[in-house]
Amino acid sequence: HSVLFLQPGERMAQVSVCISLYNYQDYIVETLESVYKQTLEQIDLIIVNDASTDQSAMITQRWLERRRSRFNTIRFVEHTQNSGLAAARNTAISLVETRFVFILDADNALYPRCLARCLETLESSTLAFAYPLIEKFGGTSGVIGNLVWNRDRLAHNNYIDAMALIRREALMSVGGYSAMAVTGWEDYELWCKFAERDYSGILVPEILARYRVHGNSMLQATTNKTGNIEKVKFDMKQRHPWLLLDEIATG
Repeated sequence: HSVLFLQPGERMAQVSVCISLYNYQDYIVETLESVYKQTLEQIDLIIVNDASTDQSAMITQRWLERRRSRFNTIRFVEHTQNSGLAAARNTAISLVETRFVFILDADNALYPRCLARCLETLESSTLAFAYPLIEKFGGTSGVIGNLVWNRDRLAHNNYIDAMALIRREALMSVGGYSAMAVTGWEDYELWCKFAERDYSGILVPEILARYRVHGNSMLQATTNKTGNIEKVKFDMKQRHPWLLLDEIATG
């Protein structure tokens, strides 16, 4: 990868926000602004542009130049060719210097207290990650992520979004995210790897993040298409034979 923007940190932050970016020029500023407005003081920001073909990189670079003083370390890097979600997230994680990582996609957003509350909750436990309630916005509304961690429930379907604060050592110990033949279930696959290591997560029972529902999302554009959903289920069951995915609705 090549470096587009670098700001070495002067202090020691506890949390790095890792954003994977691919052709989301219309959403990236709103996402970045939501990180800018966090009540948590020290934040490292890592963004990986996965060879976007729109103006995403330029828009992000301009924003960073304007807002750089808010953050401790900033690393904005670019893949020379599109490598997929897992690779983009893993590149970001490889650049992390903090104990905790918050995964954020470039079309979602955080409420101001998100990082602070997740950090508070995770630090007062020995668990691997903390995840908040998430409000859906855009094409539909509602709340997701309102179920407590339970391995048996995970066997049937994924109920935890990518937007979670994760201990970096836990991520590294399972090798980060896995590349999948059909993209879209990388988060689910990570939580399955965590379950197999007996890692647990803790629900922060507050709405602290926002999940954008739109037709261009990866799940809508790729994963849920006929044929692909069967492939991704087969892939998951090959990797994690304890999964019981036949009951998942494909709609």
